[in-house]
Amino acid sequence: MKHHFDIVVVGAGPAGLNAAHAAARAGASVALLDDNPRAGGQIWRQGPGYAPQAPLLHLLTAISGQANVSRWPSARVVAPLGSRGLLLESAQRGGVCLTYGRLILATGARERLLPFAGWTLPGVTGAGALQALIKGGMPVRGERIVIAGSGPLLIAALATARAARARVMAVVEQAPAFDVARFGASLLAEPGKLRQAVGMTRGFVGLRYWTDSIVEAVHGDGRVERVTIARGSGRKRVTLDCDRVACGYGLVPNITLAQALGCAISEAGEIVVDDRQRTSVEGVFAAGECTGVGGAELAGVEGELAGLAASGAAEHAALDTQRARWRRFGRRVDTAFSLRDAARTPPADATLLCRCEDVRIGEVREFSTWRDARLHTRCGMGACQGRICGAAASLYFGWQTAAARPPFSPAQVGTLMAANAEPPPGE
Repeated sequence: MKHHFDIVVVGAGPAGLNAAHAAARAGASVALLDDNPRAGGQIWRQGPGYAPQAPLLHLLTAISGQANVSRWPSARVVAPLGSRGLLLESAQRGGVCLTYGRLILATGARERLLPFAGWTLPGVTGAGALQALIKGGMPVRGERIVIAGSGPLLIAALATARAARARVMAVVEQAPAFDVARFGASLLAEPGKLRQAVGMTRGFVGLRYWTDSIVEAVHGDGRVERVTIARGSGRKRVTLDCDRVACGYGLVPNITLAQALGCAISEAGEIVVDDRQRTSVEGVFAAGECTGVGGAELAGVEGELAGLAASGAAEHAALDTQRARWRRFGRRVDTAFSLRDAARTPPADATLLCRCEDVRIGEVREFSTWRDARLHTRCGMGACQGRICGAAASLYFGWQTAAARPPFSPAQVGTLMAANAEPPPGE
């Protein structure tokens, strides 16, 4: 069955929700898609015992009162169809074809996971993944957790773990102390962000917050038991007993659908947009972390601008000012927590790089391109299509990795058949 909307918004985080709300206010018929059962994205993720935060509740209440918004939870885009169509797999509707007049990509970002010895042991997750698991109901009460990697996401994971009564043994940040301190001082210009940081850290009272440090290895018999951390320029080794390690090195824009549609992508791996959030493809807009990581405030403003532009509504100068402000903040975050040499250096050759195909660092090191590595080792040819190992290989070896091909994720045969039930739009 085919459905048509004036505007389809992919992603129901801060950018997507604001885009859908703005477009609906202008009178457009809107479909709001998200592959999670609940709206909010990673930053406003809901779950058992985690009620919607105030900004999310406000948007959900506003959208629920707009009859021209159709919400599609647990619906993932499997492939683009023709010039203005999408093939979806929906938990409620099965395989569905949507067509649109304009498309807004609010696909967010995913964690950058970098391999180290033992990173495939049960109990090792990303920092953001730890948040998602806890909010999804995973019990961690009393567990000894080490949170590592880089960026403000570590602090958010800390707050979530503490709220769930876990014992956070240490937060391990790869950025140097000076850069972290300078970023902290810059929060004086954003009192709201400063209050948020102090609330999450409790002012760092009783917390091991180790800068200029990285996880070197995780040890255990069948699951995590200990972690070895390399600290400082001298790389002093410290080993902590723990039950879980959550390690994420910032975020990587999620541009899979944008690439498939032919949108221009910057050298930094972000969707290129103009001052109206338009991409290089006619009728396609983008907003939020997929255009550059900058936080919920920036994502929300960009989403509203995209929704207004896609629906043909008048421009808002105040929104342009807000966007410029939060982009400056995003640049400060990027500068403070950019990955240093220790994080960029590949681990030992015996370390797994591609978990899907069991390919080790040493097996790909001899090749000069991502394509050659894939052809000779099957690196990146598993179910995730290189989303994890590709990001690591790009950082380590400077390779330009290939875009994922449709279907973007495993799909039912019935869903793929739905694409052939009717001719694609524009054909």
